[in-house]
Amino acid sequence: MAESIIARCEAAGLRMTDQRRTIAQVLGDSDDHPDVEQLHTRASALDAGISIATVYRTVKLFEEAGILERLEFGDGRARYEDADRDHHDHLIDMISGEVIEFVDPEIEELQEQIARKLGYELHGHRLELYGVPIKKPE
Repeated sequence: MAESIIARCEAAGLRMTDQRRTIAQVLGDSDDHPDVEQLHTRASALDAGISIATVYRTVKLFEEAGILERLEFGDGRARYEDADRDHHDHLIDMISGEVIEFVDPEIEELQEQIARKLGYELHGHRLELYGVPIKKPE
């Protein structure tokens, strides 16, 4: 990530209130994929005056500006990550809800090959794998 979320918001011409800055800071510091409730908990620990409605409005604004990416992993919760992060795919643990990020060069090449085979130049993709941990024999 070359620029912080706050810097990209300012460059996009968004009005950055103190509460928006706090939410942007929390997002930038996150190494997971928080939903709005998690963002609210983290942001309100820094500024007790931040309402959940403010968090909802702010993530919507950041998403519309292309600063955040909205992710839905089939659990009914929208989660968010910085849209400026390096490309990666996701493996979702269906038991715990944990989201594991990974990059696999073989998968990336296979996707390119499939697109070319079908007559396309690939400009992007999203891969989400869903699974449960394999139980090891005792």
